[in-house]
Parts: sequence; structure tokens; C-alpha cells
Amino acid sequence: MTDAPVIRQVDDPHDPAIAGFGKMQEAAYFAPETLIPGRYIPQLLANPTRNFLIVAELHGRVVGGALFHWLAEAGSGFSSFLGVERSLRGQGIARRLHERRFEVLDRAAGGHVPGVFIDVVSPVRMPPEEIEREHNAGSDPFERRRAFAHLGFRQVDIRYEQPVGGPNGGPVTILDLLFCPHEPTDEIPTALVVATMQAYWTPWFGKEGAVRHARELEARANGAARLKLISPVPAPGAG
Repeated sequence: MTDAPVIRQVDDPHDPAIAGFGKMQEAAYFAPETLIPGRYIPQLLANPTRNFLIVAELHGRVVGGALFHWLAEAGSGFSSFLGVERSLRGQGIARRLHERRFEVLDRAAGGHVPGVFIDVVSPVRMPPEEIEREHNAGSDPFERRRAFAHLGFRQVDIRYEQPVGGPNGGPVTILDLLFCPHEPTDEIPTALVVATMQAYWTPWFGKEGAVRHARELEARANGAARLKLISPVPAPGAG
């Protein structure tokens, strides 16, 4: 019987588990250049009411983890990364990390956080060279979406873009926004989605830029006060 990893929160910016987490996420994800590098995590942890890191350790080695944020301005959580070493997937480690993440967010909120967001690559909008790159790395974008669905994530039914980082410095258009509600629901207030992204984008783009991009997102709701939560697993060949 395999020993179960120990799940713990990392508070100390000098904790060696931070470097272990950085190596783990780079090995676990097919496009590591899109992740927050491990060397920046100590700076994030210097703001302990907003940024959090939890790790899964097996015999002192980091084999999984989650980097996430409590966005007090919006009253929601946002996940930058959750992953597990490939050789240990399917053993419930991601589920334990996800549950601990909710515990940390609830404590940060001083109550019951409504849920946690994450943006994830869309399998049906990935260019062929990225699909090939993913397959060469031994992973599958549809399987990733099924894993998030298993944890309780649903896709927010709105066109989602990261404002920069795409071709020629433009927006990233191959992502979808997922949401895992604390309590089961089929809808989410548009205002919560917009406020969350504005709060998340503010450190990157400044208040003015974050407000502008959040309003662009809100406009895509076409006046709807609530947005549907749909299956995060698209049918192969869907566009």
C-alpha cells in the first residue's frame, strides 16, 4: 500500500517546498511558461491575506500543490494552478488539495466563500501545434477538463479572454473560465464573475486597466444578470 502524501499550507516565503512546487508544476503542465514561476511565489506569500500555497508531500518531496488567491474585493477565490505529479494521478491527491483549498479560502473569507474560479485551456480552440505539444508531453486537454469536472468545476457560459499574452501581444483567446461553487448551482451572478476578474487583473494591469477589461467581459454577458454553468468538457470537434 502506497503511503498517502501529507497536505500542508506553506506560509514561510523561505520554505524549500516552494522550489519543489515550482519544479513539480513545470513538470506537470505542458506549457510551463504560462505558469507563475516558483521564484515569484515568495513575493506572493508576502501578502498572506490574498495569496496561498498548499502542497502535497510524499517523504518530503512535493508531488502536488495548489497556488490560489482570496479576492476580498470580489468575495471569491481564484486558482492559478492545481496539479499532481503524473505518476501519482488518480489516487485522490487533487481532491484532497481541492478540499483543503476551500478550507483555506473559507478561513480567509471569515465565513463561506461562494466558490473558486480557474481559467483552463479549451481543447477545441487549441492550435494544432499546441495540441501536438501537449500530446508530446504525455497529457490530454480533454482529460484535464474531465478532471476539473470531477472536482465540481463547471464552465461559465461567457466568452472569456485574458487581456494580454496572445499573438502579437493581443488577448489569449483559447481559455475558458471555470467555476467550482461551494454549493451546487447551475447559475452564477454576472456581477460576481466581473468583480472577480477585475480584482484578479488589478495587480497586473492597474485599477484603470482592470476596470476596462472587466467592463469588456461584462459586455459579453449581453445584459444577463446571471450566467449559466455548463459542462466543462466539450464534445470533440465542437467549436
